[in-house]
Amino acid sequence: MNIELRHLRYFIAVAEEMHFGRAAQRLNISQPPLSQQIQMLEQQIGARLFARTNRSVQLTAAGAQFLVDARQIMQNVATAADKAARLHRGEEGELRIGFTSSAPFITAVSDALFTFRQRYPGVHIRMQEINTRQQIEPLNEGRLNLGVMRNTPLPETLDHQLMLREPLCAVVHHAHRLAQRDTISITDLDGEPFVFFDPQVGTALYSETLMLLQRYNISPAIAQEVGEAMTILGLVATGLGVSILPASFRRARLKEVSWIPLQEEDAWSEVWLVWSNRREVSAVMKHMKNLLLKVSE
Repeated sequence: MNIELRHLRYFIAVAEEMHFGRAAQRLNISQPPLSQQIQMLEQQIGARLFARTNRSVQLTAAGAQFLVDARQIMQNVATAADKAARLHRGEEGELRIGFTSSAPFITAVSDALFTFRQRYPGVHIRMQEINTRQQIEPLNEGRLNLGVMRNTPLPETLDHQLMLREPLCAVVHHAHRLAQRDTISITDLDGEPFVFFDPQVGTALYSETLMLLQRYNISPAIAQEVGEAMTILGLVATGLGVSILPASFRRARLKEVSWIPLQEEDAWSEVWLVWSNRREVSAVMKHMKNLLLKVSE
C-alpha cells in the first residue's frame, strides 16, 4: 500500500466540500487530477470512499470511517512535527542536572533556574543532588546533561566553564571568641576543633578547604566528620567546633552560627558548569547553559 499524506489531504478536502470542483479549487489543483488521485486512493484501500452521481457526492460507510481516521492521522503528523520543532528550539524535552548541596543557596543559580522554568515550561527539569566527584561518571554516561559542581580535576571527556568564584568564610558558634570580629585571618583558626567533611563522601570542598589550611601551615584538629554542609552547620550551632564553608550557605540562617569573612585573598571556591564533550549539546542544554553562565558575566 502506497498511501501518501497528499492523498489524505485530497480525500479530506473532497469529503468536507462534497464537491470535486470546490475541493480542487481549495487545493489549488485542477479537477481531473484530483479525481484520479481519489480513484487511486480507493484502489489502494480496496473500498469505495465516495458514492458519486452526476448531481452529488456522498461518503460511503467506509469513507465516513476513513475520514475520521484520516483527520486523526493528519493531526498526529502535525503534532509530531510541532513537537520535533519545539525540541529543536529547546522548548520541550528533558534536562537532567546534577548539583552540589550548595548550588540552591547561590542566588544567581537559583535565579537562573527560576528564569528557565518561566521561559520554557514545556521542559521537564530533573535535579539530582550529588557531590562534585560523584557527578563525573553520570555526566560521562549521559545520565546527567549538566553538572553544577566545585572545581575538581576532570577527565578529558568533560568540558567546564567557570560560573563564579565565591568567598570562603569561617563558621563559628555565636558565643565563640571570634564571633564578633568583622574579619579574621585563617591562622586565627589554628588549634580550633574542626567540623569537617568526611573524605569518603566525595565533595570537592574537603580537599579544597584542606589545601587552603595547609597553605597556611594549619593542621586542623578534626573533631567531627560528616557528609553534608547542612550537618556541619548544625554541629557548629551546637558548639562542637568551627568550620570553613562557601558564603552561599549563609542563606541557611541559623541564629546560633556566625559567619566571618576570611582576609586571605585565596580563600575562595570556584563553581563550575560541566558537560560531556562526547555528547550532543541539545538546544535545551544551550538555553540552560546561557542562563547559568550569565552568573560569570
